[in-house]
Amino acid sequence: MKNILLTAILLLSSLINFAQQKDSLTANDYAHAAEYLLFNAQRYVDHWADRPEWLHGDKCWYRTLSQQGSEFILVDAAKGTRTAAFDQQKLAVALSSATGKNYTMNMLPFRIFDYSGDGRFISFEANGKKWKANLATYNIVEDSIKGPAKEAKEIELRSPDGNKAAFIKDYNLWVRDIATGKLTQLTNDGVQYFGYATDNAGWKHSGKAILRWSPDSRRIATFQQDERKAGYMYLVSTNVGHPKLEAWKYPLPGDTNIIMIERVIINVDTPKVIRLQMAPDLHRGSLSDDVASSGTFDDVDWNSD
Repeated sequence: MKNILLTAILLLSSLINFAQQKDSLTANDYAHAAEYLLFNAQRYVDHWADRPEWLHGDKCWYRTLSQQGSEFILVDAAKGTRTAAFDQQKLAVALSSATGKNYTMNMLPFRIFDYSGDGRFISFEANGKKWKANLATYNIVEDSIKGPAKEAKEIELRSPDGNKAAFIKDYNLWVRDIATGKLTQLTNDGVQYFGYATDNAGWKHSGKAILRWSPDSRRIATFQQDERKAGYMYLVSTNVGHPKLEAWKYPLPGDTNIIMIERVIINVDTPKVIRLQMAPDLHRGSLSDDVASSGTFDDVDWNSD
């Protein structure tokens, strides 16, 4: 990885020198340089592991790359075991038969998948369709349950029991039943700049929900984030043609109005918002000026009961 980074630095330096000798760089020049950036170069690195997806019972799965292709690995942290997430050869044969295309065990056409709550099935997208595979028989059928788009799935937060996934929609918090696809709205008073579980520290922001599931998957600890009086930050893209303007809330040093959070507990099975009896507090944690520096809701946790 150090060699790849050094190569990228040298290439960009060469481009700067090259630019000084030319009036401008072409789109092809930038495209060539981008081949050395991390998201393009990682496919050349063996045993690169994607971010693990946690499951119920201290288990997780991840995808890793090798010279042969990709492997899906299942880890049981409690038992200290590492096994194949499923039989990739059997799945490749079944998927090839179902789609009429030729897939091999190390070149399956997906990077992410879902386990069913009982662990007996996996679902995934391939060849423009959603599929469901039985891990006992490797019978594969087209999945009629409508799931979220890939972009939406990446910002969901799975419950500890593996049966539900929480996400933000229209500034409110929702849950999706993974087995049935049923959507349930948990809050209904979220509005722009005063939404639930929203991820915005100013210097970084995303569509991911910031929250903590209770161990029994029946409640969620999160907040309603008040950005209404905070000032804006603006970013203009540099591209061929008309630039694009991005605007988001970003308090700066010396501002009187900053981002605040109102902490809440949300019942999931029978949706109800319980607002903590305390004044709104600052959007910050003990790690930094962000309540989610660790990737989840910092400084908040549940007892086992």
